[in-house]
Amino acid sequence: MSLATRDRRSELRARTRASILDSARALIAERSGPRFSVDELAERADVARRTVFNHFASVDDVLLAVCAETLAVVVDDFLDSVSRMRESDGSRASMFDELAAVMHASDLPTAIATMVQVTGGPAAADAHAADLAAAAFSRVEARLLLEVGRRHPAADPLDVELLVGSLMHGTSVIAKHWIARTAGRVDDASRAEWERLLSHLVHSLRSGYLLT
Repeated sequence: MSLATRDRRSELRARTRASILDSARALIAERSGPRFSVDELAERADVARRTVFNHFASVDDVLLAVCAETLAVVVDDFLDSVSRMRESDGSRASMFDELAAVMHASDLPTAIATMVQVTGGPAAADAHAADLAAAAFSRVEARLLLEVGRRHPAADPLDVELLVGSLMHGTSVIAKHWIARTAGRVDDASRAEWERLLSHLVHSLRSGYLLT
């Protein structure tokens, strides 16, 4: 198989996957939650049922991908921000400050509100929804860990993992509190509440993280 053929196939596969995810988002928006079958998803994406399973193991796998892409705003914002930052000294303090600044600048309330809808709404506070959210945060954490490591190649990998893991786990914790307090609505009041929770998280982690 020629390189050009492989490239065309890879491009077609990527387009098909994107179409399935776009169709899932549309169905979730229309039905106010993940209320659709594989057959309905395949029909909306204009692909065969088998094609959906060629890309995703189940509807849950589709939902996980939608959640992970929604949360990827954190990584995208990190990459955009660091491209415009001065090269840092790679210290624990500078890495922490970089990530904290990105967390404050990212539109996480909108991302988390979208995840609430994807997993079934604020009322779906069951183990299944929690597992989907946790898996999505885990995927984004892995990608962010990779990017921070690339940004700071001389940093101790353990320090990088502790920092990224602490921030992402803490963000998943405050996200649950934010949803409970705001029902996942995004407005000026809920954004202010998110900032209060995020500031609390950053202060708590900074106080402990930089003293060790």
